[in-house]
Amino acid sequence: MRSSVLPTTRRLVAAMAVALCALALGLSALPAQADTDNQAWAPADSAQIHPGVQAYTEGGQCTANFVFTDAAGNVYVGYAAHCAGLGEATDTNGCLAGTQPLGTRVTFNEGGSLVSSGTVVGNGTLAYSSWVTMQERGETDADTCAYNDFALVRVDAADVAKVNPSVPFWGGPVGINTTGTRFGDRVYSYGNSSLRGGVEFLSPKAGISLGGSGWSHALYTLTPGVPGDSGSGFLDAQGRAVGTLSTLGLLPLPLSNNIGDLNRELAYAQQHSGIEGLRLVNGTEPFRG
Repeated sequence: MRSSVLPTTRRLVAAMAVALCALALGLSALPAQADTDNQAWAPADSAQIHPGVQAYTEGGQCTANFVFTDAAGNVYVGYAAHCAGLGEATDTNGCLAGTQPLGTRVTFNEGGSLVSSGTVVGNGTLAYSSWVTMQERGETDADTCAYNDFALVRVDAADVAKVNPSVPFWGGPVGINTTGTRFGDRVYSYGNSSLRGGVEFLSPKAGISLGGSGWSHALYTLTPGVPGDSGSGFLDAQGRAVGTLSTLGLLPLPLSNNIGDLNRELAYAQQHSGIEGLRLVNGTEPFRG
């Protein structure tokens, strides 16, 4: 399958012309899940750092997916490893592509656009990158190199009180999808690319998976993912975190998006990051897909 990394807004404006298939999806409510984490999270309706927040790295803007924590109580926000990449949108092999090192500073912003990076609402440090890790380990598995596109930004201690793990609009996550998706399965996401210029109603996305049980799942969404949405988290119909937005498909499924399988990405990070007790944090709000 040919694909290209969904570029950050810095590298792309010429690649904006993406017209995805329109899908009509009904909504159904699921009951609230219990929040088992002891962290004192910010209220979901006023938190400044959350899934879907804009994340800027060396001038390039991507989107946060989910919130994670570790045994020491550190708080992390996930995004795509290619968000710290140094190459072009066609550089999708994380075992070869250039990347910023761990320790690179990242800001969380609101209101970014093509003319402004908006307002900084928090700060963090690149603490894990699948690209950096695969290159250091000498990873050789082709699928892992192509689709393991996941990174973690450790939120500065001074900004942890601004964090809530719930996905705006949809709520959740309620856990991790460990079984993949089948053709026609509903998926939900939230991305707030700076290319939208603050048009919030375009941020929630609903769509269908084209199926996937390995490292990558292809999908179409009603509200198209655009450059700057890279890294966005996707939920399945049960509200479980299923993947992170990585690439724009070219062949054999033109104008589709590909998401990296979060279960595999997180397992790789748990095994090789050196971060003890790394885990996903459930949302404080019920899933409303």
